[in-house]
Amino acid sequence: MDFDKIGEMALGSRLRFLSEKVTEDAQHIYNAYGIKLKPKWFPVFYFLSNETKGKPITSIANAIGQSHPSVIKIVREMSKSELVIEQKDAFDGRKNNILLTQKGVDLAERIKEQYNDVESAIKNMLNQTKHNIWLAIQEFEYLLDEKSLLTRVLEEKKVRESSSVTIVDYLPEHHSAFQDLNEEWITTYFKLEAADRKALDRPKEYILDSGGEILVAVQNDTVLGVCALLKMQDGKYDYELAKMAVSPKARGKGIGSLLGKAIIERAKELNATYLYLESNTILKPAISLYEKLGFKKVSGHDTPYERCNIQMELKLK
Repeated sequence: MDFDKIGEMALGSRLRFLSEKVTEDAQHIYNAYGIKLKPKWFPVFYFLSNETKGKPITSIANAIGQSHPSVIKIVREMSKSELVIEQKDAFDGRKNNILLTQKGVDLAERIKEQYNDVESAIKNMLNQTKHNIWLAIQEFEYLLDEKSLLTRVLEEKKVRESSSVTIVDYLPEHHSAFQDLNEEWITTYFKLEAADRKALDRPKEYILDSGGEILVAVQNDTVLGVCALLKMQDGKYDYELAKMAVSPKARGKGIGSLLGKAIIERAKELNATYLYLESNTILKPAISLYEKLGFKKVSGHDTPYERCNIQMELKLK
């Protein structure tokens, strides 16, 4: 396989190919030194060779980074070769420890010369390379521990899908989408209230003509989401972020984040100092989004909604 032609997306296949190549050589190396050990046994064998009192399966699995079932299988194979035995823990009879037999201990002593030669050979190879693969693997493992490859790929997917989304100002032809998207999420969790009806039935009169704004997320002439700024007559808050709704078909594509950032920028353009919003803690993805946008929990503001059990604010200046 031409890995250079395929590129970085073949990383897993290339590492697997490299692993198979090294594992094949490893078996020949064991044979050359007269060591009756299988390459896949090595992590368990090496760990136990440094544990004179033995360790339970769970501890071994955690230490070498392999699954519990995988370690059980390896231990069974090593047991058949009379390299390990299982004993009751001296202090806790409920626990069984795995430890090397005398045959295993003798093998651990004889294999030390092989260890030295293998280590020297690998160090010499690394010294001949421009990029130290051992250090690179450590760095890559750190990055994967920080955030999995799956998460990173899904983030790229979200960026790509959202790159073709346009945020536009509300127009009369957006009314049905504005109404339908909001009614869909409200009735899924709650019930429509009088304040909802005012905003959804007459957005021009209730929101726009009162000094508010409505932004619409559009992709290929399809409305994927909406969000509004309601002008507030309040001593502290200039606008309320309200009526944010995303099409069920577009959830997970970052549309809410795009709308939230866009509506905040619009509020800044309108010289707002504080934004306010109301929600319900049952809407965990929405609350998480608001927190990522910088909103903080507040309390004590009057609300027209029965469903409201959390109030938040964002300081813009």
